[in-house]
Amino acid sequence: AYNIHVNGVLHCRVRYSQLLGLHEQLRKEYGTNVVPAFPPKKIFTLTPAEVEQRREQLEKYMQAVRQDPMLGGSETFNSFLRKAQQVRVGPGPRPSGCTEEPGCQSCFSLQETQQIPTEEVVLEVLLSNGQKVKVTILTSDQTEDVLEAVASKLDLPDDLVGYFSLFLVRETKDGAFSFVRKLQEFELPYVSVTSLHNPEFRIILRKSYWDSAYDDDVMEHRVGLNLLYAQTVSDIEHGWIVVNKEQHRQLKSLQEKVSKKEFIRLAQTLKYYGYLKFDPCITDFPEKGCHVVVSAGNNELNFQVRLPNEQIKEGSFKVTRMRCWRVTSSVPMSNGPSGSSPGKSEVKLELAFEYLMSKDRLQWVTITSPQAIMLSICLQSMVDELMVKKSGGSIRKMFRRRVNGALRRSDSQQAVKSPPLLDSPDASREPMAKLSSKLTSVSLRGISHSSSANDVGANDFHGNYAFEGIGDEDL
Repeated sequence: AYNIHVNGVLHCRVRYSQLLGLHEQLRKEYGTNVVPAFPPKKIFTLTPAEVEQRREQLEKYMQAVRQDPMLGGSETFNSFLRKAQQVRVGPGPRPSGCTEEPGCQSCFSLQETQQIPTEEVVLEVLLSNGQKVKVTILTSDQTEDVLEAVASKLDLPDDLVGYFSLFLVRETKDGAFSFVRKLQEFELPYVSVTSLHNPEFRIILRKSYWDSAYDDDVMEHRVGLNLLYAQTVSDIEHGWIVVNKEQHRQLKSLQEKVSKKEFIRLAQTLKYYGYLKFDPCITDFPEKGCHVVVSAGNNELNFQVRLPNEQIKEGSFKVTRMRCWRVTSSVPMSNGPSGSSPGKSEVKLELAFEYLMSKDRLQWVTITSPQAIMLSICLQSMVDELMVKKSGGSIRKMFRRRVNGALRRSDSQQAVKSPPLLDSPDASREPMAKLSSKLTSVSLRGISHSSSANDVGANDFHGNYAFEGIGDEDL
């Protein structure tokens, strides 16, 4: 079996035969000329080297499918990922004399599976103010179905649903939320959150656009206004939005008068309004090993860097000046005593972007953070908004209603998919493995062990169309 992860969290486990079945279905629907070649069957038992070779071949196959606009956006491909998520794979019966703890790779290799039944359940979705919205859904309902159910429960108009998204978050000790990922269309939210077996993980409803000009659309309706107001109050309370004493007094006065629109209008003028704040992490800018707090918003990544001398410096990187970016992952093997489970090794994710520092100087900046893929999705969605705005489009058109019974997003939103990452349970892998993927790809890890940007293939980068239109005034 192969593990498929989404943003570092296990999504499902699939066998070679299941992937072969997907391939045959895609060939039937789209023809052999469109669907990439699939790794062939083997008559004899695979050696460890052949297992690794097959994993790399499957990675390239899944990459090719995901990157193809027609195949990657097809209901066949996405329903495959949803259905695979409904199958739980747990450890089989413990082998005689086994001294490993339950859940080790040898037990999992027995591949005992259990189909999650499709049944009605109650799912709690949080609002930014901590309010719980309970919706009755099916365990097999996908993200857009759950989003629609929450919107219906709140009486949010259909034409405003696309302004909001569901996010998987982890509740911190101070009551704030650490964002894990934006839930994708191929996910089953109930399964995604319950399979983690940890009450700290929750699903939250939050606005999913960056340009504050779109606030006007949301505030046209009472429910949209209340949701935006609750999120703004929460961001201020948790220090995401910077407020001085006089501004705090004015906000308090508007709050007492229940002047929600005026409250939001004032908040829009404050520093970091509409930004998404990430957990503290490490960066190599301005020098290697700097501790940094990254925030995303206003078409930029903002850095608050703590230098070795404890001095705090702040700077911003505009998305329009990022030529490209990539996500990589190092998977170190456990250095513990023999018998320790290789599955316990932590995956180190990195987001690296090539930035136009001056008119003729590009430089790579790397952020090491478990939220690297979430950061890259933020960058992509900012670019999507810029491109839609440049073409004279509207965010309302970025969300399309049901087609043949299923919700669909437009092409600009399709680009915001987070990449499922395919991983092999084989314990004989090398001590260090590298992973690189475009946002629209299904990937595992590349062959290169080098961290140099020059050693990574062109297909590993996510190009930035907004960068292509940069002019002298941007410099």
